[in-house]
Amino acid sequence: MPLRTACPIAPSAAERARLKAMAYGHKTEHRLRVRAQVVLHAARGRSNVRIAQETGLHLDTVRRWRGRFAEQGLPGLKDRQRCGRPPVFTSLQVAEAKALACWLPAESGVPLSRWSCPELAYEAIQRGIAAFVSASTVRRWLAEDALKPWQHRSWIFITDPDFRAKAQRVLDLYARTWQGTPLDADEYVISADEKTSIQSRCRCHPTLAPGQARAMRVNHTYGRGGALAYLAAYDVHQSKVSGRTEPRTGIDPFMNLVTQVMSQEPYKSAKRVFWIVDNGSSHRGQKAADRLTAAFPNAVMIHTPVHASWLNQVEIYFSVVQRKVVTPNDFTDLAQVEDRLRAFEDRYNATAQPFQWKFTTSDLDDLLARLDRHTADHREESSVSLAA
Repeated sequence: MPLRTACPIAPSAAERARLKAMAYGHKTEHRLRVRAQVVLHAARGRSNVRIAQETGLHLDTVRRWRGRFAEQGLPGLKDRQRCGRPPVFTSLQVAEAKALACWLPAESGVPLSRWSCPELAYEAIQRGIAAFVSASTVRRWLAEDALKPWQHRSWIFITDPDFRAKAQRVLDLYARTWQGTPLDADEYVISADEKTSIQSRCRCHPTLAPGQARAMRVNHTYGRGGALAYLAAYDVHQSKVSGRTEPRTGIDPFMNLVTQVMSQEPYKSAKRVFWIVDNGSSHRGQKAADRLTAAFPNAVMIHTPVHASWLNQVEIYFSVVQRKVVTPNDFTDLAQVEDRLRAFEDRYNATAQPFQWKFTTSDLDDLLARLDRHTADHREESSVSLAA
């Protein structure tokens, strides 16, 4: 009986380079690495028997991948498409489960605040969508459309009738423009606010420094050492912070901050200093603006729209303070809190750069347009439900 002749293998230079990368790559799947090694051995003129002996594979396995490469090249080393197990659930069942996840549980008559995958699987069975479905199957369905009904985000609707005008004034100042005119070199923009109730929590056991494969450990039990307010004024274009601590917030503590800033150069002799503030009780309304101008004639108070303190850049600085100074809270007394805040101010001012503020008036118009569409759709849905 004549012997079967092995298929001759003569890969091109590009194929040989690709085969070597597959055969010796650290991230290559094991099955592809073995197949590439078989082809490389065959390209050196070795017989199938010898390749089987050197690789520890069965002779039929060596013959199969050698033949597939000879017929199809590199694509022949991949697994062929298999029909697989027939689908258990229909496309309609999957769509109905996804639609259920897009309804609030209360609207579906279920006494839950949010859906979870086990609850959705249980509800799908109760509604007859499927005779049985597991939570992992529901999770895989939702992942196809990035649906996460167990998560939630809070939001607040715009109620200020002058929202756009007020927001545009703030955004123009960030762009160094006031009423269509560029700001002069001796005009400054200050973003100011208060961070309330910074507590002094003295841990009952010392905090342990991080170690190998161990995070820093902070004892859960603590003694309260009081609280203070941190007031800060952030120069938007100079990225300089001036802050102070007060026992509480109010008109007098805020004016103390203003006096601290305005009594220093370059603000003392500046042409104008714009103070961007939110609508907190210590600087709310026209009375606060008049009080600021009466104390410092070159100071102009600019309010953000109601419920839009996110337009105030000092909030970004406060988030940095929260992450790098306050959390985790482990202070023996309020004096230590004050010292840490003052030291951090010096450290921040030495290296800080202005925030890369990217929200412009064009983005503001897009936001308001989306909210208008949302409001129109909501009113239409409400009218339809009332008519029904």
